[in-house]
Amino acid sequence: MQSLVSTERVRVLPGTSATKGRIVWDATKSLWFFAHAGLGLAGVVLYPQPDAAAVFVVLTGVTICAGHSVGMHRLLIHRSFAAPKWLERLLVWLGTLVGMAGPFGMIRAHDMRDWHQRQSVCPPHPSHAAGFWRDAWWQLHCRFDLDRPPRFEIEAEVLRDPFHRAVESTLMLQQLPLAAVLYAVGGWAFVLWGVSLRVAVSLAGHWAVGHYAHRRGHQGWRVEGLPVQGYDLPHPALAILTFGENWHGNHHAFPHSARLGVEPRQPDPGFWLVRALVWLGMARGVRLPGSEPPREGLARVGPPSQNGPSSSTPSADIWA
Repeated sequence: MQSLVSTERVRVLPGTSATKGRIVWDATKSLWFFAHAGLGLAGVVLYPQPDAAAVFVVLTGVTICAGHSVGMHRLLIHRSFAAPKWLERLLVWLGTLVGMAGPFGMIRAHDMRDWHQRQSVCPPHPSHAAGFWRDAWWQLHCRFDLDRPPRFEIEAEVLRDPFHRAVESTLMLQQLPLAAVLYAVGGWAFVLWGVSLRVAVSLAGHWAVGHYAHRRGHQGWRVEGLPVQGYDLPHPALAILTFGENWHGNHHAFPHSARLGVEPRQPDPGFWLVRALVWLGMARGVRLPGSEPPREGLARVGPPSQNGPSSSTPSADIWA
């Protein structure tokens, strides 16, 4: 019988199985993606305007970097740094505009995948083990329902936050205020580029990074004993496009760290934003790779990447 481990928010119950379940089509998730992809394509064809393209680029950068990478991932999920409540809510709202999930849904999706990947056997859905097109279908249009799931617990401070609760319950409606502003400024061109195309590209891009970062790439560290490993996607352009989320092997090694590009010549725009917040006095308590004891089973693998040294743990200095 498989022995399961619990994580911070995922508690194993008697009879819990990490493998027995089924992949089912999620109509809401699927139609949400198809609708935005279709409308976004219509925007590109009907309104091939440079100003609309600029709106797409700027809003995608702001929502992915400040919202998803820094607000949702590094702050809300991992508590890699502390911020005033008003700033946390702003960053989480920007992350919600990405269109993947609200704050509770984002925590659940992340932590359930992490829980699966920490077991001795991980199913192909949470491990991204399927081929390119099948994994795209599974991740963008389906969900994995366990027959006997574990208990999932979000900390009370987050779960009871009235702002987070409101945003979670109105996830799709959160696009409307932004759409109204864009329509007032630039008409349907700005709406289709700045909302629909942005959401579709963000969802597809998030899946693509997750797919490749769990299958191949450079490894600076390995977590021994686990069936699923994280890999870095080391092209410098990917670091800019993903705001540092491409350093996924580093993230598996140091999940508590606000800095994902932990070695020299690993640009991490998300961490640049965290540093800016520290400089402005709006962030504190930033955690880095050396801030916590190494996770169990962590081992340096080599030879070291051209992007960094062979030290077992990168510097804990925030300004390194």
